[in-house]
Amino acid sequence: MTAAHTLVTHEQLDCLLSKEGRPKFGHFDLPPRTLGCAGYPLHNEMDRPVSRLGRHFSFKQFEFVAIHTPRYVLGLAIADIRYLGSGFCYLYDKTAAKLYQKQWLRPPVASYQLAESPWQGESAMGPVRFYRDQGLWRVQLDTDIQGRPVKAELELRPLPLSLPMALCSPTGYSGWTYTQKHNALTVGGSLTVNHEPQPLGRALAGYDFSAGYMRRETSWRWASINAWLGEHTLGLNLAAGVNETGSSENVLWLDGVRQHLSPVHFDFDRHVGEDGLWRIWSERSELELSFRPDACRKEKLNLGLLKSNFRQYLGHFDGWVVDTQGKKHQLKAVPGLTEDHFAKW
Repeated sequence: MTAAHTLVTHEQLDCLLSKEGRPKFGHFDLPPRTLGCAGYPLHNEMDRPVSRLGRHFSFKQFEFVAIHTPRYVLGLAIADIRYLGSGFCYLYDKTAAKLYQKQWLRPPVASYQLAESPWQGESAMGPVRFYRDQGLWRVQLDTDIQGRPVKAELELRPLPLSLPMALCSPTGYSGWTYTQKHNALTVGGSLTVNHEPQPLGRALAGYDFSAGYMRRETSWRWASINAWLGEHTLGLNLAAGVNETGSSENVLWLDGVRQHLSPVHFDFDRHVGEDGLWRIWSERSELELSFRPDACRKEKLNLGLLKSNFRQYLGHFDGWVVDTQGKKHQLKAVPGLTEDHFAKW
């Protein structure tokens, strides 16, 4: 790439926040060892300091992992929105074109835990456990999803020298959001569905870790691909919303090599749901994709103080993406996910 197109990234930090409590904005090569949220001097829109209790309830964190095997897609999510904890897991059987799912809500009193560090720690809620050890993720699950027993002891393994997307950006008037994603990870360990061991030689995975002082009302569109193109792996993370400062979390991974992309647009009609066709495109002609949903995991909560309108679609992508060397990669019926989400929290 020419110097004009090189994206500047920071080295790994011990703490995302400085001694003065200011977050370091921009992209990182490796996740910070801790976020240091307790030291952040949050202010309201009138520049008044927010109380300690107010800071506590303003912080949000969610984590998601998707495992793609030749037959199944396994999705796992947990979130701490302070007022309560929520989570879900689903199993999509590609052969039968059937989606099995379960979800849960937890009161915010010793019923779940989410490790603040994206580098080290354990997050757990219900039957889901995520472990991070020096930035490497492990997943544990033992549950029944609508009559389908699922047991997983999995390691998510980046290819040699593969780096995650790690970005911190301002959010709203005085908040900030740290988000970290890594796609096209190989999978080790064991996965059984209906007591049948699943082959993992062609399995791929991706994760999402996002935390910070986000907007009270927010929304985003998101697309994610973890797929094989012949004997090569391709990962793609695309998003619009939350980050509103010009920074982009859009990244292409080819055989593990991270390549940053510019912002993209999502064109779709949310009112037609699974019958609609999505178009995702870049103004800089880096990609042109269409997405057709096959199934949808959705949830609507209207609790007054809290609202969530969540739709995550499983389907297939067609189109193309251009890497930083100018090579065009064609996608034909490549499986992946999209998401359309509104939250008031």
